[in-house]
Order: sequence, then structure tokens, then C-alpha cells
Amino acid sequence: MEPIKGLHHVTAVARDPQRNVDFYRNVLGQRLVKRTVNFDSPDTYHFYFADETGTPGSVLTFFAWPTMRRGVHGNGETNAVAYNVPKDALSFWEVHLKKNDVKTDPIEKRFGQDVLTFSDPDGMRIELVESESLPEIRFWEEGPISREYALRGFHSVTLWLDEVGPTAELLTAQMGYQAAGQEGMRYRYVGEPNTIGSIVDIVHRPGKMQAGFGTGSIHHIAFRVPDDGSQLEYQASLDEAGFRVTPVMDRSYFHSVYFRENGGVLFEIATNTPGFLIDEPLNALGELLKLPEWLEPNRAEIEQNIAPLTLTTIEKVK
Repeated sequence: MEPIKGLHHVTAVARDPQRNVDFYRNVLGQRLVKRTVNFDSPDTYHFYFADETGTPGSVLTFFAWPTMRRGVHGNGETNAVAYNVPKDALSFWEVHLKKNDVKTDPIEKRFGQDVLTFSDPDGMRIELVESESLPEIRFWEEGPISREYALRGFHSVTLWLDEVGPTAELLTAQMGYQAAGQEGMRYRYVGEPNTIGSIVDIVHRPGKMQAGFGTGSIHHIAFRVPDDGSQLEYQASLDEAGFRVTPVMDRSYFHSVYFRENGGVLFEIATNTPGFLIDEPLNALGELLKLPEWLEPNRAEIEQNIAPLTLTTIEKVK
């Protein structure tokens, strides 16, 4: 099988849908490329934030559950998602985030790269990593952040786990990743080098508290494959290796299978196709509520049960 190159998307949980959109669109400069609902719970928004077109490896999605409790960070979860930013961009981001009342941690060095860490309004950990070699994305020219500072797709995700071995075995033996080094209790695994979202870090935390799921938690991480045929190969291979893989699920913009790795983190294998342009044009992505055809008959009820959403005028950051 063709090795998995990297991430397709990351899905997390927010409480307030308007606050979520305002932060990721207006502060971090990610385009809202799709406004839909959770297909399994259609009284809940599902937002997709990404580059201009929703390039796989740049897509951060959120379920908005207004009544859910705050999550507790711990073992058995994806603890952080990291974005690439251009070299020397972190000083801009420190100032910009402070102006928007976002507290940042001191810049640290990790595997030779400068990293700035902060939390979103729900407590989810976000990291910005200065990268010499930036992956190709579709820069959102109409966004608030200029190209010289803008987020450039995913750099990595960080898993907090009791044990490293079983998850490392899955990544390397089943998914085509390579071990790429260790710093203290942090172990790095890389898909295709220098591609978008190609890094998975595991932080070894033996005996530490388990995570409590809620708002600010990352629900699952999805790895990308080019098409349905590749996905079916991985579905069969992972099933044979003893993982309980779901049937293929149609998510409209990609097809998905899910399984839980040995450390408890929910993994997904998602196809690059058909993408986010199948039901609205590029210049209107994310502006209207889009529903799959099987939910369209319930549109009136669904719209009544979700809060109105406003896309405010974008102001360029000086």
C-alpha cells in the first residue's frame, strides 16, 4: 500500500459557535470553507476552517455543542494541533494574539524549530511552528493575515499517551510512518517529509491522568489517502491487524473509516476526494448552511434548532 503522507483534518469541540468562527476566521485567519451540521447529530453545527479551498492537511473542523462541559486534558487524547508559519513570523503572532486577549506561552525550541503555544477560547491547545520549508497551500488572499505571517497548513499533532510502543507500531508498521527522533519524553514520527501535516508527536506520560472529553477537546484526527481504493486497502489491512474499523461513511466532502488506536485516540482515514467545491463555488465557500441530500428534507427543522451565525467584515491586520 502507498504510505500515508500526513493528516487530512483534525476535528475538535467548541461551545459557542459564533465565538468559534470569530476566533478561527478573524483572529487566526482561516477561511470558513464549509458550514454544515454534524451528520450524526444534525442539531449541532459542524464548521470547517482551512486555506482558501480546503486543502487536505489544512482543515480544522469543530462540532459546536453549547451545553457540553469543558474538557480536561490528559492521556489518551490528541493534546495539541500545530500549524506551520513562515520563518520569523512568531514575533508578529505574539503581538497579534496579545491584542486579541490571547495569552501565549514563551517561545520554545523543539527539534530545532521555534514553537509558540496558546489556547483557543475553549482551551484547545494550538501551536505555531516556524518552518524553513513551507508546504503548498492555497493562501486566502481575502483573509485578515498577510501572506508573510499566515498559517500554512498543519505541521503536526501531539498525542499524550501512557505507552509509546503500541501507537508507534501502528504508525510505522501499518501506516508507513518513520521514527524521526526523540527529545526527552517526546517521540516524533513522520509520513512523507516536507509535506503538509506529516508529523505525529507522542508525549510519553506513564501513569498520568486520563483525559476527560468535552469542549476544548480534540475529538479525532484524520489521515489522508488519495481515493476510495486506497482507503479500502487500509480498512482491510487495519482490520486484519486487529483494529475494529468502521464501515465506510459518506461525509459528503470525503469518505471516512474510523478506528481507535491502542492508546485510546480516535483515528480516521479520509479520502482527498471529492473535496469542498462539490456543492458551492469557490467565491462563496462557507457562506450558507449546506446539508447532505438525506438531511435536506429536514432543513426547516434543522435551521430552527441551530443559532444564527454572522460572518463579520474582514479587517486586514496591520
